[in-house]
Parts: sequence; structure tokens; C-alpha cells
Amino acid sequence: MVVGARRAGLSISQSAQLLGFSVTENLGFTKNGVKREKHPVCGSPVGENARGQRRMSQLIQANRRATLTEITTCYNRGMQQSICEATTRTTLRRMGYNSRRPHRVPLISTTNRKKRLQFAQAHQNWTVEDWKNVAWSDESGFLLRHSDGRVRIWRKQNENMDPSCLVTTVQAGGGGVMVWGMFSWHTLGPLVPIGHCLNATAYLSIVSDHVHPFMTTMYPSSDGYFQQDNAPCHKARIISN
Repeated sequence: MVVGARRAGLSISQSAQLLGFSVTENLGFTKNGVKREKHPVCGSPVGENARGQRRMSQLIQANRRATLTEITTCYNRGMQQSICEATTRTTLRRMGYNSRRPHRVPLISTTNRKKRLQFAQAHQNWTVEDWKNVAWSDESGFLLRHSDGRVRIWRKQNENMDPSCLVTTVQAGGGGVMVWGMFSWHTLGPLVPIGHCLNATAYLSIVSDHVHPFMTTMYPSSDGYFQQDNAPCHKARIISN
């Protein structure tokens, strides 16, 4: 009917009014009744649909360290309509993902994970006043010259401590300095350089020369707790005695 009206010489508006169509619907035909070809959409879509976002989220979950190029390549694999890296970046930002440096956390064994959970459960009802009576200590090694091997991951704002967004670290070897220190709610304790491997004998000297004076001064009523991390030298018999 549209073709007949147009061939009869009626205008687009007259054809639409006669046949009860909208002008927009009638614009799809030329005067000869030939269907107009739609102009192809140039460029990639600004944002993917819900299905595309789910696919992109799965790629991120599978490999947090994937680059923008790798994500785009994997996404386009098997898809009828491909997208460019700019579209991938825009879609990820709309989904809440940003490229960030991962948090560095110590490498913890399964046994230590269980012990840490038990410690947290045993002290979950402690108040701030209880924790004020604890003096904390630890050793740490610092490399003087090294390459940090920068790594970037894709994560959302609230995923900073997700296991897949972390990078584990181990104790540093040579080429650095090892120190021992302690602190409490009230003040910082001494920072002691360790010129060699910390064994039970060396740790005993630290306990007698630094820990006892600190605890006696800060907690004269003997109501303080000295917290250590159960390293082998901390659990030696001479230390316990």
C-alpha cells in the first residue's frame, strides 16, 4: 500500500495520513517503492549489553592481570560483532573496574591461616582498652636496591583485599637490611638492626636488652602482653624460660 501511494504521486506525509502510518515508518521507502538501505553504524558500541558485561566480567575474574588488549582479544573471540580497546575500557569503567596496583600481603600457609582465624575468634570481644595493654613486635627485611616488578590488575573499589587481587611476598634475602622493632598504643619501642640471621641466641639478647625494659616501663603493674608471631627463634626453650 505504501508503494502504491508513493507511485500515485502522494507525498510522504499524504501517504502516512492516508494509510494510518507514522511519517517515520513511511520514510523507509523511496518514491519508486524501493526500500531504503540503512546507513551502517560506524565504530564500536559505546557500551556493551548485560550479556556482554557478564562475559567481560568472567574474563576479568579468570585473569585479573590481563591487559586491555588481551581482554578485548578474548572478548571478540567467537563474537559476531567485535569491539575495540576503547570500548573495552569504557565498558569496564561503567562496570566499576579500574586498573590498580595489587596489595602486597605475606605468603600464608593453610596452617597459619587456621591459627590466625583461631586468634581472631579468641579475641573478637576485646575492647580498645584491652588492646592498649599489648606490645607488638616483628622483624622485617628491606631491600636497598631492587626492581619492584610492577603488576597491575583489574578490580572494583571494594575488591582490594579479594584473594584474586593480591600479590604474595616472601622474606627478602641478601642485598638489604633486617631490623627488629616493637610498639604499643602508647609509644614506639626501639628499632634494632640485625646484622646477621636472627637465631634464638640473638633474639634472647633482644628480649633481655629491649623487651624487658620496655615492658617494665610501659606496664609497671605487670598487666601488659608481649605479642610475637611464633617464629622458630621466638619459640625456642631458652626464650620461653
